[in-house]
Amino acid sequence: MTVLVGTSGWQYRDWRDVLYPQGRPQRLWLEEYARHFATVESNAAFYRLPEEKTFADWRDRTPDGFVMAVKASRYLTHIKRLADPAEPVARLMAHAAALGPRLGPVLLQLPPTLRADAGLLDACLGCFPAGSRVAVEPRHDSWWTPGVRAVLERHGAALCWADRGSRPVTPLWRTADWGYLRLHGGRARPWPRYGGQALAAWVRRIARTWPDGADVHAYFNNDQGGAAVLDAIAFARAAAAAGRSVSRTPPGRGAAR
Repeated sequence: MTVLVGTSGWQYRDWRDVLYPQGRPQRLWLEEYARHFATVESNAAFYRLPEEKTFADWRDRTPDGFVMAVKASRYLTHIKRLADPAEPVARLMAHAAALGPRLGPVLLQLPPTLRADAGLLDACLGCFPAGSRVAVEPRHDSWWTPGVRAVLERHGAALCWADRGSRPVTPLWRTADWGYLRLHGGRARPWPRYGGQALAAWVRRIARTWPDGADVHAYFNNDQGGAAVLDAIAFARAAAAAGRSVSRTPPGRGAAR
């Protein structure tokens, strides 16, 4: 099993002296990030779908083997609320295709007010090209039903495991032969850091659920003060100590120097 560890986004000014050295211009932050991490979750498309040339630029600025997960547009998930998905899915995938081999999973983060509708989810997942990896992060408790799980399994879509406050806020279903984990903020100090016990618990959950050889993406979304970078480093070390193959992360407390 390869645990692919990264962060949700890379353009955070308070990551200077944590990941980005003083004097490194922001236009080179992606290159600096990709020097230390092998994967990132981009949320740019959630707010405004980048042009194909932007995805192509990200491809050209990152090394072979780098993987970029893409958070789907809020037009699809929050405005259309999964209705009439064919056009927005096709547009997203046409643009993101410019990433070429760098394209990783697509994340569908559903609004917390969207109640379960297995039919809508089934239709939306059916619009993605064959072979696409799609992770779904519902945020309303009505989604935790056998019918929803069956839809995810039928499409080979991963239920996104989510953590808030150092605890799972989703069922720990395995619905695909790969996994996706988002960590939104822990309970350690300084906030929003994760403690060692919380990170070790997630390593154990992953190890219990997926065999060696399965890809599991883990992204830290607690960006404030560089917490995501530091927690990603600690999480990767815990996974490696547990005997798991882990993608590259910075070697020390932070990479900036």
